[in-house]
Amino acid sequence: MGAQLRVYKRRIKSVTATKKITKAMEMIAASRIVKAQRQVTASTPYATELTRAVTAVATGSNTKHPLTTEVESPVRAAVLLITSDRGLAGGYSSNAIKAAERLTERLRSEGKEVDTYIVGRKGVAYYGFREREVAESWTGFTDSPTYADAKKVAGPLIESVQRETAEGGVDELHIVFTEFVSMLTQTPVQNRLLPLSLDASAAEEDSAAKHEILPLFDFEPSAEDVLDALLPRYVESRIYNALLQAAASKHAATRRAMKSATDNAGDLIKSLSRLANAARQAEITQEISEIVGGASALADATAGSEK
Repeated sequence: MGAQLRVYKRRIKSVTATKKITKAMEMIAASRIVKAQRQVTASTPYATELTRAVTAVATGSNTKHPLTTEVESPVRAAVLLITSDRGLAGGYSSNAIKAAERLTERLRSEGKEVDTYIVGRKGVAYYGFREREVAESWTGFTDSPTYADAKKVAGPLIESVQRETAEGGVDELHIVFTEFVSMLTQTPVQNRLLPLSLDASAAEEDSAAKHEILPLFDFEPSAEDVLDALLPRYVESRIYNALLQAAASKHAATRRAMKSATDNAGDLIKSLSRLANAARQAEITQEISEIVGGASALADATAGSEK
């Protein structure tokens, strides 16, 4: 076997092994998407209703709560960026990082200092390589987050909102994550969690359009105490939902990337097989030519000796 043919055979074997790996990773990601979607679906109603309840308390009372009251001249903001712990997901983490960079640039253009909090090794590595300051980071649970993980992340953020800016506190809390739209579409989004945006008139118009009756609430012992109890849970629930959305998006991105890699490996194997066949045919042709040439030379030598 010729040297060129051996090279092609070796490459075909290597690419075939890689194709098996990417196909297995594609199937694993596809199986995880289903579980992640179910978790997103299960967590969304709680987060939505809790948001409505907090909004109702804030709009239905005259209580001025630091977590729902707009600061006239905010000077400091916190940005929570959710990325992945693992790679092989196409542009999933880089797209979220770019969205956080745009948000940070906008906040700084408004004259605000920005404290960055990061979930996921990819985001931590990005900021660490560029020697950028990170207030706090968490890793190790992005593929399958739990509510306990969300509470762990939410704790320092809530504390920073409750502190005065002179003591290192923040006036605003933003979150950047990848929203799971469908198996083919995952979109990086940026939302402001705190202060909670309150628009009672918009809510009334929306309910009127849906022919809904807005509920009436009584607050015990007081609206302020209710806000103190609800708002930490509100932040935790929104972060938990964002973590689940990001996990589903990451699995979908991994599945798509691995499917693309598997398809490309298949195309490469076909191309290498054609090249290997051409090299083998060239070898056979050369061997036949050598045999014919040798036979012809032998015949000429025999004829010469007989004379």
